[in-house]
Amino acid sequence: MDNFLKQSWAGLRILLALTVLLGVLYPLAVWGVSRLPGLHDNAEAVGTTLVAVTREGDKYFVPRPSAATLPASGGSNKGELNEDYTKVVAKRRAAVAQREGVSENQVPQDAVTASASGLDPHISPEYAALQVPRVARASGLPVEKVRELVVASTGGTFTTTVNVTALNRAIDAATR
Repeated sequence: MDNFLKQSWAGLRILLALTVLLGVLYPLAVWGVSRLPGLHDNAEAVGTTLVAVTREGDKYFVPRPSAATLPASGGSNKGELNEDYTKVVAKRRAAVAQREGVSENQVPQDAVTASASGLDPHISPEYAALQVPRVARASGLPVEKVRELVVASTGGTFTTTVNVTALNRAIDAATR
């Protein structure tokens, strides 16, 4: 019996020590490091084009909207019959039409509906074509050059899409 109590007490001490170490101290250390100044300044998923990276300014192409607040991901789970959702889509459609200088009926569906994760870097060629004049004007690049960059960022297996992250990096490279 004495041996059983010794082993039980030793196991309990190890459990408590590991709980404190891995359940409290390690998460606090990771959280503390993530709060260091300058660690997240201008953070971007560098080296990948699998995630939409939104850039500020008219010289960049705009990805699909996100239902989530960055850096999180997730959809809204609201269908097209949901009144709140239809209001959001209508508001987005009006904003895109105003930004691009077109009528609302010219705004493609993917410009106003969020992807499932909110992180999808792909837009339709129609949405990219709608943005070409604005991007050319703001970046100082000729319209034909911007169209070439769009074509270079276009691909797809099942559907043809334009990768906005790759496209915006190409815009940056062309304007240097």
